[in-house]
Amino acid sequence: MLDSTTMASIVESPSASENTQALVKLLRTRSYEEIRQRMYDNPPGSAWWMACKTELDIRNTEQTAAALLATSRVLERMKVSTEHLEKLAATLSEETKEVADQLSGSKRAGRRLEIAIYSIIGVTILQLFFVIFQIFGKH
Repeated sequence: MLDSTTMASIVESPSASENTQALVKLLRTRSYEEIRQRMYDNPPGSAWWMACKTELDIRNTEQTAAALLATSRVLERMKVSTEHLEKLAATLSEETKEVADQLSGSKRAGRRLEIAIYSIIGVTILQLFFVIFQIFGKH
């Protein structure tokens, strides 16, 4: 709390506005709780009450400004992260399309290979029958 000589010198200031400003300067180094207690101890409208209210408003405004700045920084980081994720999603989409195209090509190649294998098996069976007929045809 403030000592009596400081309080007396403040009360002797010529105008209420200067008095309040001087009190606000004194309250600058005090804790939040001490300022609130002093505000509650004095009647509304008094110099002390006005000084306490002003100091609390200043501190609240400073905290709000700091919070807004921090929020702005976080939002900027989120924006950059979102843009990065969008680029990654686009890249993933392109790569997925390429893989799907390659799988489609592999599927077509596999189908052609299957047809070739069936053709080879068919030709082999025909040649086997031809050889069998050749062998039994001579006897």
